[in-house]
Amino acid sequence: METEHQAKLTASEIALLWISYQNDSMAVCGLKHFLTNVEDHSIREILEFALEISERHVQKVSQIFKAERYPLPQGFTEKDINLDAPRLFTDVLYLQYIENMGKFGLTSYSVALSSSSRQDITDFYSTAMAEAMELFDRSKRLLQEKGLFHRDSVLPTPDQIDFVKKQSFLKGFFGDRRPLLGIEISNLWYATVRNGLGQAIIQGFSQVAKNKEVREYFERGREISKKDLETFGLILDQNYLSRGAFNLTGEVTDSKVAPFSDKLMMYHIATLSASAVGQYGMAMASSPRHDLGLIYARLSAGIYNYTNDGANIMIDHGWMEQPPEAANRKNLSQ
Repeated sequence: METEHQAKLTASEIALLWISYQNDSMAVCGLKHFLTNVEDHSIREILEFALEISERHVQKVSQIFKAERYPLPQGFTEKDINLDAPRLFTDVLYLQYIENMGKFGLTSYSVALSSSSRQDITDFYSTAMAEAMELFDRSKRLLQEKGLFHRDSVLPTPDQIDFVKKQSFLKGFFGDRRPLLGIEISNLWYATVRNGLGQAIIQGFSQVAKNKEVREYFERGREISKKDLETFGLILDQNYLSRGAFNLTGEVTDSKVAPFSDKLMMYHIATLSASAVGQYGMAMASSPRHDLGLIYARLSAGIYNYTNDGANIMIDHGWMEQPPEAANRKNLSQ
């Protein structure tokens, strides 16, 4: 029986560490470029903190893989960044991006933590969770100080508890629709926030991508984000609720010089798209109204097809690194 010290990394732990290395090495490139041109001192401090976190993660994963004699991923390097390129985004978008980065970390690290069994891996993701929480809290507070934080709607306080009495609670296609539930408002609000930020990021990428096919792919993604943003915003409007999104495309400069490689930008959009599918899936599962479920399912299918087309582009250009996989037993037995 293996002891704790002798236990090999499980499939889950290898996959999670591999993804962490990819994401953090990408973040290091992005944050280094942000820091070459950020003007606001308070935003600079948060960017520096985020960079320290990502660099520590890259170093820690490297140490673990080296100890396990597992090949270190290529990830993203200095070849994927042009520090001399002018800024592509404003300080405002930097701060919005970092706050979302903290949210993304809270979600992904909680999954990683619950999927890890070896104590050193559990400790790593426990620390990462705490760091993501601090990053999110600091960036959220700064957004609030600068008047850039948008809270979602407030619900009325009921006089007493109640129970659902009619099947119409689930309906949403015909007749009178019931008001949105708090959880449904939360999902719609967050979806608008994500798409508002995503639309701005992909707009910037579409301006600077060198490959024509990649530029056209980003332009297509920009239109998907715009359409999704309009869909969710309309539902909130129809219920006289505030939208969660700022129009952040105005925070994209007119630069056409690429600060990042096409490979890095494609991976970044693939990560955002995969995260969106996951968020839509959770929203669909927690939204009892049938019309909302159908909307999330339809939009998820569109993003899934978009992500699949992006994967084909990355494969064609040799940009998709092979993730950890099981042995092919059928081939081995032949």
